[in-house]
Amino acid sequence: MKDQKKKLLVSVNVLGSVGPIRFLANEDDKVSKVINTALKTYARQGRIPVLGFDVNNFIFYSISAGFNTLNPQEKIGSMDETNFLLCKKEREPLEKVEGRRESKAREGHGCKYRLWSLLG
Repeated sequence: MKDQKKKLLVSVNVLGSVGPIRFLANEDDKVSKVINTALKTYARQGRIPVLGFDVNNFIFYSISAGFNTLNPQEKIGSMDETNFLLCKKEREPLEKVEGRRESKAREGHGCKYRLWSLLG
């Protein structure tokens, strides 16, 4: 019997959209591939708001693990989690970016703060 890859039923909630997107993914698929599949499925279903297809414009969180940001190169099956949140990175005005002294490690956290304000 040939080794079969384990499949996971992934559920991705998109911030600002109604209901999750569900699809099967291989446990060794990278997070970036899962984001790409979610974006394509989202567009095929005609959901709004329109998101685009650039995986780099999004942040992917595990919902059950304390809203931790996932690395795009990480394998989706490595965290024993199947429920995720996808949200678009906040774009900063040019004057904020030029005068910014914070590290890039905080990039995209506007999404998390916006999420907490919606939940709290």
